Amino acid sequence: MEIVKDNKKTIWAWCMFDWANQSYNMVITSTIFPAYWIWITTNKQTNNVVTFFGFHFANGVLDIFVLGLAYLAVVLMLPILTSIADYRGNKRRYLQFFTWLGALSCAGLFFFKPLVPTGNGPVPSLEIPLIFYALACIGYCGGFVFYNSYLPQIASEAKQDSVSAKGFIYGYAGSLVMQVVCLIIITYPDFFGMHGDKYAIAERTSFLLVFVWWIGFSIIPFRLLPKGEPNPGKHNYNVITGGFKELVRVFKKVKTMPLLRRFLSSFFFYSVGVQTIMLVAAQFAAKELGMDQNTLIAIILVVQVVGVIGAWLTSICSTKYGNVKTLVGLVSIWTVLCLSVYFIQNTPQFFVAAVVVGAVMGGVQSISRSTYSKYLPPNIPDTASFFSFYDVTEKSSIVVGLLCFAGVEAWTGEMRDAALTLDLFFVVGLILMISLMFAEKKRKNLPTAPLAEVIAV
Repeated sequence: MEIVKDNKKTIWAWCMFDWANQSYNMVITSTIFPAYWIWITTNKQTNNVVTFFGFHFANGVLDIFVLGLAYLAVVLMLPILTSIADYRGNKRRYLQFFTWLGALSCAGLFFFKPLVPTGNGPVPSLEIPLIFYALACIGYCGGFVFYNSYLPQIASEAKQDSVSAKGFIYGYAGSLVMQVVCLIIITYPDFFGMHGDKYAIAERTSFLLVFVWWIGFSIIPFRLLPKGEPNPGKHNYNVITGGFKELVRVFKKVKTMPLLRRFLSSFFFYSVGVQTIMLVAAQFAAKELGMDQNTLIAIILVVQVVGVIGAWLTSICSTKYGNVKTLVGLVSIWTVLCLSVYFIQNTPQFFVAAVVVGAVMGGVQSISRSTYSKYLPPNIPDTASFFSFYDVTEKSSIVVGLLCFAGVEAWTGEMRDAALTLDLFFVVGLILMISLMFAEKKRKNLPTAPLAEVIAV
Protein backbone atom coordinates (compact mmCIF):
# COMPACT_ATOMS: atom_id res chain seq x y z
CA MET A 1 0.00 0.00 0.00
CA GLU A 2 1.45 3.35 -1.08
CA ILE A 3 2.18 5.82 1.72
CA VAL A 4 0.39 9.17 1.37
CA LYS A 5 2.90 11.99 1.74
CA ASP A 6 2.35 15.11 3.87
CA ASN A 7 -0.32 13.41 5.96
CA LYS A 8 -0.53 15.43 9.18
CA LYS A 9 -1.30 12.46 11.41
CA THR A 10 1.60 10.41 10.04
CA ILE A 11 4.03 13.33 10.36
CA TRP A 12 2.86 13.94 13.93
CA ALA A 13 3.45 10.28 14.80
CA TRP A 14 6.91 10.45 13.22
CA CYS A 15 7.78 13.55 15.27
CA MET A 16 6.57 11.88 18.46
CA PHE A 17 9.34 9.32 18.11
CA ASP A 18 11.82 12.18 18.50
CA TRP A 19 9.78 13.47 21.45
CA ALA A 20 10.14 10.03 23.07
CA ASN A 21 13.76 9.07 22.45
CA GLN A 22 15.47 12.41 23.09
CA SER A 23 14.92 11.80 26.80
CA TYR A 24 17.78 9.30 26.48
CA ASN A 25 19.98 11.74 24.62
CA MET A 26 19.48 14.43 27.24
CA VAL A 27 19.53 12.50 30.53
CA ILE A 28 21.93 9.66 29.70
CA THR A 29 24.46 11.23 27.33
CA SER A 30 24.22 14.97 27.97
CA THR A 31 23.56 15.79 31.64
CA ILE A 32 22.68 13.53 34.55
CA PHE A 33 24.55 10.31 33.79
CA PRO A 34 27.86 11.98 32.73
CA ALA A 35 27.88 14.08 35.91
CA TYR A 36 26.86 11.03 37.96
CA TRP A 37 29.62 9.00 36.31
CA ILE A 38 32.32 11.54 37.21
CA TRP A 39 31.03 11.75 40.77
CA ILE A 40 30.82 8.01 41.33
CA THR A 41 34.24 7.25 39.78
CA THR A 42 36.18 10.14 41.32
CA ASN A 43 38.58 8.37 43.67
CA LYS A 44 41.41 10.18 45.40
CA GLN A 45 42.98 6.89 46.48
CA THR A 46 43.55 5.81 42.87
CA ASN A 47 43.97 9.26 41.31
CA ASN A 48 40.66 8.78 39.44
CA VAL A 49 41.89 5.63 37.69
CA VAL A 50 39.24 2.91 37.28
CA THR A 51 39.39 -0.74 36.23
CA PHE A 52 37.30 -2.23 33.44
CA PHE A 53 37.68 -5.96 32.67
CA GLY A 54 41.18 -5.84 34.13
CA PHE A 55 42.32 -2.76 32.16
CA HIS A 56 43.05 0.58 33.80
CA PHE A 57 41.64 3.88 32.51
CA ALA A 58 41.28 7.46 33.66
CA ASN A 59 37.63 7.85 34.69
CA GLY A 60 37.04 10.60 32.11
CA VAL A 61 38.37 8.41 29.31
CA LEU A 62 36.65 5.09 30.02
CA ASP A 63 33.02 6.08 29.41
CA ILE A 64 33.96 7.93 26.21
CA PHE A 65 35.90 4.87 25.02
CA VAL A 66 32.94 2.57 25.74
CA LEU A 67 30.57 4.96 23.96
CA GLY A 68 32.89 4.96 20.95
CA LEU A 69 32.86 1.16 20.85
CA ALA A 70 29.05 1.20 21.05
CA TYR A 71 28.88 3.47 18.01
CA LEU A 72 31.35 1.21 16.22
CA ALA A 73 29.02 -1.72 16.89
CA VAL A 74 26.17 0.32 15.40
CA VAL A 75 28.21 1.00 12.27
CA LEU A 76 28.84 -2.73 11.81
CA MET A 77 25.25 -3.76 12.56
CA LEU A 78 23.25 -1.27 10.53
CA PRO A 79 24.05 -2.62 7.04
CA ILE A 80 22.83 -6.07 8.07
CA LEU A 81 19.68 -4.81 9.75
CA THR A 82 18.64 -2.45 6.98
CA SER A 83 19.20 -5.21 4.43
CA ILE A 84 16.77 -7.44 6.32
CA ALA A 85 14.31 -4.57 6.75
CA ASP A 86 14.43 -3.71 3.04
CA TYR A 87 13.88 -7.33 2.09
CA ARG A 88 11.03 -8.02 4.50
CA GLY A 89 9.56 -4.53 4.61
CA ASN A 90 9.42 -4.47 8.40
CA LYS A 91 11.33 -1.32 9.34
CA ARG A 92 8.74 -0.52 12.02
CA ARG A 93 9.51 -3.81 13.78
CA TYR A 94 13.18 -2.90 13.94
CA LEU A 95 12.23 0.53 15.19
CA GLN A 96 10.39 -1.21 18.03
CA PHE A 97 13.20 -3.65 18.76
CA PHE A 98 15.88 -0.99 19.14
CA THR A 99 13.59 1.23 21.18
CA TRP A 100 12.98 -1.56 23.68
CA LEU A 101 16.69 -2.40 23.77
CA GLY A 102 17.64 1.20 24.52
CA ALA A 103 14.87 1.90 27.02
CA LEU A 104 15.38 -1.31 29.02
CA SER A 105 19.12 -0.60 29.17
CA CYS A 106 18.39 2.82 30.67
CA ALA A 107 16.24 1.09 33.28
CA GLY A 108 19.21 -1.18 34.01
CA LEU A 109 21.32 1.86 34.93
CA PHE A 110 19.04 2.38 37.94
CA PHE A 111 21.00 -0.39 39.69
CA PHE A 112 24.33 1.43 39.22
CA LYS A 113 24.70 2.82 42.73
CA PRO A 114 27.68 4.09 44.74
CA LEU A 115 29.23 1.94 47.43
CA VAL A 116 30.13 5.01 49.47
CA PRO A 117 28.62 8.50 49.20
CA THR A 118 31.91 10.43 49.50
CA GLY A 119 33.61 9.25 46.34
CA ASN A 120 36.86 8.59 48.25
CA GLY A 121 36.50 4.84 48.69
CA PRO A 122 36.48 1.96 46.19
CA VAL A 123 34.22 2.48 43.20
CA PRO A 124 31.50 -0.07 42.45
CA SER A 125 31.79 -2.67 39.73
CA LEU A 126 31.74 -0.91 36.36
CA GLU A 127 31.40 -3.74 33.85
CA ILE A 128 27.63 -4.31 34.03
CA PRO A 129 26.54 -0.63 34.12
CA LEU A 130 28.84 0.23 31.22
CA ILE A 131 27.41 -2.66 29.22
CA PHE A 132 23.95 -1.18 29.86
CA TYR A 133 25.35 2.23 28.87
CA ALA A 134 26.62 0.80 25.58
CA LEU A 135 23.39 -1.09 24.86
CA ALA A 136 21.32 2.05 25.49
CA CYS A 137 23.44 3.85 22.89
CA ILE A 138 23.02 0.99 20.41
CA GLY A 139 19.25 1.03 20.94
CA TYR A 140 19.02 4.79 20.45
CA CYS A 141 21.20 4.88 17.34
CA GLY A 142 19.82 1.70 15.83
CA GLY A 143 16.27 3.01 15.94
CA PHE A 144 17.25 6.30 14.36
CA VAL A 145 18.28 4.84 11.01
CA PHE A 146 14.80 3.40 10.51
CA TYR A 147 13.20 6.57 11.86
CA ASN A 148 15.20 8.76 9.46
CA SER A 149 14.38 6.52 6.51
CA TYR A 150 10.71 7.41 6.85
CA LEU A 151 11.35 11.10 6.01
CA PRO A 152 11.32 10.95 2.18
CA GLN A 153 8.37 8.56 2.34
CA ILE A 154 6.10 10.69 4.54
CA ALA A 155 7.05 14.19 3.32
CA SER A 156 7.26 15.70 -0.15
CA GLU A 157 10.57 17.28 -1.17
CA ALA A 158 9.16 20.78 -0.65
CA LYS A 159 8.26 20.00 2.97
CA GLN A 160 11.20 17.85 4.03
CA ASP A 161 13.12 20.77 5.57
CA SER A 162 10.17 21.85 7.71
CA VAL A 163 9.20 18.28 8.67
CA SER A 164 12.80 17.44 9.60
CA ALA A 165 13.01 20.61 11.71
CA LYS A 166 9.65 19.79 13.29
CA GLY A 167 11.00 16.41 14.37
CA PHE A 168 13.97 18.02 16.09
CA ILE A 169 11.73 20.63 17.71
CA TYR A 170 9.54 17.87 19.13
CA GLY A 171 12.68 16.15 20.36
CA TYR A 172 13.96 19.26 22.12
CA ALA A 173 10.56 19.95 23.65
CA GLY A 174 10.16 16.39 24.89
CA SER A 175 13.64 16.24 26.39
CA LEU A 176 13.02 19.65 27.98
CA VAL A 177 9.96 18.34 29.82
CA MET A 178 11.82 15.19 30.89
CA GLN A 179 14.77 17.25 32.08
CA VAL A 180 12.57 19.54 34.18
CA VAL A 181 10.97 16.51 35.87
CA CYS A 182 14.39 15.03 36.64
CA LEU A 183 15.72 18.37 37.90
CA ILE A 184 12.81 18.72 40.33
CA ILE A 185 13.38 15.21 41.70
CA ILE A 186 17.13 15.72 42.08
CA THR A 187 16.79 19.18 43.63
CA TYR A 188 14.03 18.23 46.09
CA PRO A 189 14.61 14.54 46.92
CA ASP A 190 13.09 14.89 50.40
CA PHE A 191 9.76 15.91 48.87
CA PHE A 192 9.67 12.58 47.05
CA GLY A 193 10.56 10.55 50.13
CA MET A 194 14.27 10.18 49.31
CA HIS A 195 15.48 11.38 52.71
CA GLY A 196 19.24 11.45 53.18
CA ASP A 197 19.81 10.40 49.57
CA LYS A 198 23.34 9.07 50.10
CA TYR A 199 22.87 6.38 47.46
CA ALA A 200 21.81 8.81 44.72
CA ILE A 201 18.31 7.39 44.42
CA ALA A 202 17.12 10.64 42.83
CA GLU A 203 19.70 10.49 40.06
CA ARG A 204 19.12 6.78 39.48
CA THR A 205 15.36 7.35 39.39
CA SER A 206 15.91 9.68 36.45
CA PHE A 207 17.39 6.75 34.51
CA LEU A 208 14.25 4.76 35.26
CA LEU A 209 12.04 7.66 34.17
CA VAL A 210 13.81 7.70 30.80
CA PHE A 211 12.66 4.12 30.29
CA VAL A 212 9.05 5.01 31.08
CA TRP A 213 9.05 8.15 28.92
CA TRP A 214 10.85 6.56 25.97
CA ILE A 215 8.63 3.49 25.78
CA GLY A 216 5.42 5.29 26.70
CA PHE A 217 5.47 7.87 23.94
CA SER A 218 6.98 5.51 21.37
CA ILE A 219 3.69 3.63 21.36
CA ILE A 220 2.28 6.45 19.20
CA PRO A 221 4.68 5.99 16.22
CA PHE A 222 4.54 2.22 16.70
CA ARG A 223 0.81 2.33 16.08
CA LEU A 224 0.57 5.04 13.42
CA LEU A 225 3.69 4.81 11.26
CA PRO A 226 3.40 2.52 8.22
CA LYS A 227 4.96 -0.90 8.55
CA GLY A 228 6.75 -0.84 5.20
CA GLU A 229 6.29 -3.05 2.19
CA PRO A 230 8.33 -6.23 1.59
CA ASN A 231 10.61 -6.28 -1.41
CA PRO A 232 11.50 -9.96 -1.95
CA GLY A 233 12.66 -9.40 -5.53
CA LYS A 234 15.18 -6.81 -4.48
CA HIS A 235 17.88 -9.14 -3.19
CA ASN A 236 19.30 -12.13 -4.96
CA TYR A 237 21.91 -12.71 -2.29
CA ASN A 238 22.04 -13.50 1.40
CA VAL A 239 20.42 -10.73 3.44
CA ILE A 240 23.15 -10.98 6.10
CA THR A 241 25.88 -10.03 3.62
CA GLY A 242 23.46 -8.09 1.44
CA GLY A 243 23.55 -5.01 3.66
CA PHE A 244 27.22 -4.48 2.99
CA LYS A 245 26.63 -5.04 -0.71
CA GLU A 246 23.88 -2.44 -0.48
CA LEU A 247 26.34 0.04 1.03
CA VAL A 248 28.72 -0.63 -1.83
CA ARG A 249 25.86 -0.14 -4.31
CA VAL A 250 24.83 3.13 -2.66
CA PHE A 251 28.45 4.24 -2.53
CA LYS A 252 28.80 3.63 -6.27
CA LYS A 253 25.70 5.74 -6.88
CA VAL A 254 27.06 8.48 -4.63
CA LYS A 255 30.26 8.54 -6.71
CA THR A 256 28.18 9.40 -9.78
CA MET A 257 26.49 12.32 -7.98
CA PRO A 258 29.15 15.00 -7.47
CA LEU A 259 27.12 17.33 -5.25
CA LEU A 260 25.95 14.55 -2.97
CA ARG A 261 29.50 13.26 -2.79
CA ARG A 262 30.77 16.67 -1.69
CA PHE A 263 27.97 17.01 0.82
CA LEU A 264 28.63 13.65 2.48
CA SER A 265 32.36 14.37 2.68
CA SER A 266 31.70 17.66 4.44
CA PHE A 267 28.99 16.06 6.59
CA PHE A 268 31.42 13.41 7.85
CA PHE A 269 34.04 15.92 8.98
CA TYR A 270 31.80 18.45 10.67
CA SER A 271 29.80 15.63 12.29
CA VAL A 272 32.99 14.46 13.98
CA GLY A 273 33.04 17.77 15.83
CA VAL A 274 29.31 18.32 16.35
CA GLN A 275 28.48 14.90 17.71
CA THR A 276 31.56 14.60 19.90
CA ILE A 277 31.06 18.00 21.51
CA MET A 278 27.45 17.16 22.29
CA LEU A 279 28.48 13.87 23.90
CA VAL A 280 31.38 15.15 26.04
CA ALA A 281 30.20 18.66 27.00
CA ALA A 282 28.68 17.57 30.32
CA GLN A 283 31.80 15.67 31.31
CA PHE A 284 33.92 18.69 30.41
CA ALA A 285 31.78 20.90 32.66
CA ALA A 286 31.92 18.44 35.56
CA LYS A 287 35.60 17.58 35.32
CA GLU A 288 37.30 20.73 34.02
CA LEU A 289 35.08 23.37 35.63
CA GLY A 290 33.89 21.47 38.69
CA MET A 291 30.30 22.35 37.85
CA ASP A 292 27.69 20.80 40.11
CA GLN A 293 24.93 18.68 38.63
CA ASN A 294 22.04 21.05 39.28
CA THR A 295 23.82 23.98 37.61
CA LEU A 296 24.66 21.82 34.61
CA ILE A 297 21.06 20.64 34.24
CA ALA A 298 19.77 24.22 34.49
CA ILE A 299 22.16 25.32 31.73
CA ILE A 300 21.14 22.43 29.50
CA LEU A 301 17.49 23.37 30.01
CA VAL A 302 18.24 26.81 28.63
CA VAL A 303 20.13 25.17 25.75
CA GLN A 304 17.08 23.07 24.95
CA VAL A 305 14.82 26.11 24.74
CA VAL A 306 17.33 27.88 22.50
CA GLY A 307 17.63 24.69 20.45
CA VAL A 308 13.92 24.74 19.62
CA ILE A 309 14.21 28.32 18.41
CA GLY A 310 17.43 27.52 16.53
CA ALA A 311 15.90 24.60 14.63
CA TRP A 312 12.92 26.76 13.65
CA LEU A 313 15.10 29.66 12.49
CA THR A 314 17.34 27.28 10.53
CA SER A 315 14.31 25.99 8.66
CA ILE A 316 13.39 29.58 7.74
CA CYS A 317 16.96 30.37 6.65
CA SER A 318 17.15 27.27 4.48
CA THR A 319 13.98 28.37 2.72
CA LYS A 320 15.33 31.87 2.11
CA TYR A 321 19.01 31.19 1.41
CA GLY A 322 19.11 27.51 0.50
CA ASN A 323 20.38 24.53 2.45
CA VAL A 324 24.05 24.74 1.54
CA LYS A 325 24.49 28.44 2.32
CA THR A 326 22.74 27.89 5.62
CA LEU A 327 25.06 24.97 6.40
CA VAL A 328 28.11 27.09 5.57
CA GLY A 329 26.94 29.61 8.16
CA LEU A 330 26.21 26.97 10.79
CA VAL A 331 29.50 25.11 10.36
CA SER A 332 31.37 28.45 10.50
CA ILE A 333 29.79 29.13 13.89
CA TRP A 334 30.66 25.62 15.08
CA THR A 335 34.29 26.12 13.99
CA VAL A 336 34.67 29.29 16.06
CA LEU A 337 32.75 27.77 18.95
CA CYS A 338 34.96 24.67 19.16
CA LEU A 339 38.07 26.85 19.20
CA SER A 340 36.64 28.88 22.08
CA VAL A 341 36.21 25.78 24.25
CA TYR A 342 39.97 25.70 24.80
CA PHE A 343 39.78 29.04 26.62
CA ILE A 344 36.70 28.46 28.79
CA GLN A 345 37.60 28.81 32.46
CA ASN A 346 34.37 29.31 34.41
CA THR A 347 30.62 28.66 34.50
CA PRO A 348 29.48 31.98 32.89
CA GLN A 349 31.77 31.37 29.91
CA PHE A 350 30.47 27.82 29.60
CA PHE A 351 26.91 29.13 29.73
CA VAL A 352 27.53 31.53 26.83
CA ALA A 353 29.13 28.76 24.77
CA ALA A 354 26.28 26.39 25.63
CA VAL A 355 23.65 28.88 24.46
CA VAL A 356 25.44 29.23 21.13
CA VAL A 357 25.61 25.43 20.90
CA GLY A 358 21.85 25.30 21.46
CA ALA A 359 21.24 27.80 18.68
CA VAL A 360 23.16 25.78 16.08
CA MET A 361 22.88 22.23 17.40
CA GLY A 362 19.41 21.26 16.24
CA GLY A 363 19.69 23.37 13.13
CA VAL A 364 22.76 21.65 11.73
CA GLN A 365 21.34 18.19 12.43
CA SER A 366 17.93 18.97 11.01
CA ILE A 367 19.11 20.61 7.81
CA SER A 368 21.79 17.95 7.26
CA ARG A 369 19.15 15.24 7.32
CA SER A 370 16.77 17.08 5.00
CA THR A 371 19.59 18.09 2.61
CA TYR A 372 20.63 14.47 2.25
CA SER A 373 16.99 13.50 1.69
CA LYS A 374 16.69 16.07 -1.10
CA TYR A 375 19.80 14.77 -2.82
CA LEU A 376 18.43 11.22 -3.04
CA PRO A 377 17.16 9.89 -6.38
CA PRO A 378 13.38 10.44 -6.61
CA ASN A 379 10.88 7.68 -5.80
CA ILE A 380 13.40 5.16 -4.53
CA PRO A 381 11.71 2.21 -2.77
CA ASP A 382 14.66 1.31 -0.51
CA THR A 383 15.11 4.49 1.52
CA ALA A 384 16.38 2.41 4.45
CA SER A 385 19.50 1.47 2.45
CA PHE A 386 20.25 5.09 1.54
CA PHE A 387 19.65 6.28 5.08
CA SER A 388 21.73 3.39 6.35
CA PHE A 389 24.58 4.86 4.31
CA TYR A 390 23.83 8.28 5.83
CA ASP A 391 23.74 6.87 9.35
CA VAL A 392 26.88 4.80 8.83
CA THR A 393 28.61 8.00 7.72
CA GLU A 394 27.37 9.87 10.78
CA LYS A 395 28.06 7.07 13.26
CA SER A 396 31.52 6.50 11.78
CA SER A 397 32.24 10.17 12.38
CA ILE A 398 31.18 9.75 16.01
CA VAL A 399 33.51 6.76 16.42
CA VAL A 400 36.38 8.79 15.00
CA GLY A 401 35.50 11.79 17.15
CA LEU A 402 35.10 9.92 20.45
CA LEU A 403 38.20 7.78 20.00
CA CYS A 404 40.22 10.80 18.89
CA PHE A 405 38.97 12.81 21.88
CA ALA A 406 39.65 9.98 24.36
CA GLY A 407 43.04 9.28 22.78
CA VAL A 408 44.23 12.90 22.95
CA GLU A 409 42.98 13.26 26.53
CA ALA A 410 44.71 10.04 27.56
CA TRP A 411 47.92 11.19 25.86
CA THR A 412 48.02 14.79 27.12
CA GLY A 413 45.87 14.49 30.23
CA GLU A 414 43.89 17.56 29.12
CA MET A 415 40.34 17.61 27.77
CA ARG A 416 41.02 21.07 26.36
CA ASP A 417 43.68 19.70 24.03
CA ALA A 418 41.20 17.07 22.87
CA ALA A 419 38.59 19.75 22.16
CA LEU A 420 41.13 21.77 20.19
CA THR A 421 41.88 18.72 18.03
CA LEU A 422 38.20 18.50 17.08
CA ASP A 423 38.36 21.97 15.57
CA LEU A 424 40.55 20.62 12.76
CA PHE A 425 37.62 18.45 11.64
CA PHE A 426 35.34 21.48 11.59
CA VAL A 427 37.81 23.38 9.42
CA VAL A 428 37.95 20.57 6.86
CA GLY A 429 34.16 20.23 6.89
CA LEU A 430 33.72 23.95 6.35
CA ILE A 431 36.14 24.00 3.41
CA LEU A 432 34.30 21.11 1.77
CA MET A 433 30.92 22.76 2.33
CA ILE A 434 32.15 26.00 0.76
CA SER A 435 33.36 24.00 -2.24
CA LEU A 436 29.88 22.46 -2.48
CA MET A 437 28.34 25.92 -2.45
CA PHE A 438 30.47 27.01 -5.40
CA ALA A 439 29.77 23.75 -7.22
CA GLU A 440 26.04 24.39 -6.90
CA LYS A 441 26.45 27.90 -8.32
CA LYS A 442 28.06 26.45 -11.43
CA ARG A 443 24.92 24.43 -12.05
CA LYS A 444 22.42 27.22 -11.50
CA ASN A 445 21.75 27.54 -15.22
CA LEU A 446 20.70 23.91 -15.60
CA PRO A 447 17.02 23.25 -16.44
CA THR A 448 14.69 23.07 -13.45
CA ALA A 449 14.38 19.51 -12.16
CA PRO A 450 14.30 17.60 -8.90
CA LEU A 451 17.62 18.11 -7.20
CA ALA A 452 18.62 14.43 -7.29
CA GLU A 453 18.05 14.37 -11.07
CA VAL A 454 20.09 17.53 -11.63
CA ILE A 455 23.13 16.23 -9.79
CA ALA A 456 23.16 12.73 -11.21
CA VAL A 457 25.77 12.18 -13.88
